[in-house]
Amino acid sequence: MKLLPIPANGETPIRVLTIAGTDSGGGAGIQADTRTMALCGVHALVAVAAVTVQNSVGVSGFHEIPPRVVADQVRSVAGDIGVGAAKTGMLASTAIIEAVAEVCREVGIGRDGAVPLVVDPVAASMHGDPLLHEEALDAVRHTLIPLATVVTPNLDEVRLITGIDVTDDASARRAAEALHALGPKWVIVKGGHLRSSRYSTDLLFDGDRFLEYPAPRIETGNDHGGGDTLAASIACALAHGYPVPEAVEFGKEWTRRCLEAAYDLGAGHGPVSPFWRLNQS
Repeated sequence: MKLLPIPANGETPIRVLTIAGTDSGGGAGIQADTRTMALCGVHALVAVAAVTVQNSVGVSGFHEIPPRVVADQVRSVAGDIGVGAAKTGMLASTAIIEAVAEVCREVGIGRDGAVPLVVDPVAASMHGDPLLHEEALDAVRHTLIPLATVVTPNLDEVRLITGIDVTDDASARRAAEALHALGPKWVIVKGGHLRSSRYSTDLLFDGDRFLEYPAPRIETGNDHGGGDTLAASIACALAHGYPVPEAVEFGKEWTRRCLEAAYDLGAGHGPVSPFWRLNQS
């Protein structure tokens, strides 16, 4: 794969913003985002939306940051440092989603602004622990997703948002159409959770054409943070000026390599790992 360039010593990198929750176990959330961003050679900016209490086994609780504070973090870094692309992760509540949407429009982040936005509509952890209040799903559908340059739900999130249970290519296409009708520029329906298939095929849709990104399934229990890593790597490529289809191709291959390099951690699921980049010339 063609890697994104590492800036020279003293050179200011491209900046990418993550608006998401923390992971005290370091496997997903903001920690996964910033690992990928650093190893993609970009400077990570952070707006913390929630603090989770979790480890490799599961999430035992979370604390929401006040919506005004979340928005002020975005406003502060966008005004001073500048943002080349942004992504969202765990936003937890309707109030936080609404605050993030408002400040993104204010500073030009999103599908109609100068700064592309990748929306990862996080609703639950990989263990099934809720990371989004149930009543906030309407805000995801009608406030957050319409802001997206690209939206990247997994199959559980697709079902929650659209009511469509993806089991094959035809239902994946129906789901992509239903998601696109909510207003984003591009939709990815990820195939990683379709365990019955030998391939993990992600489907990209812009309202007109479907593009498929197949890859052989990697059998591993260490896949914590895979969705965050995909969304973060797509955002890095978009910040470098990649068109969306090429950015998704980069993110897909980046995440595949991170799955191959995943490691054991704790008693549960270990994280995908971008450390393979350190061994590349």
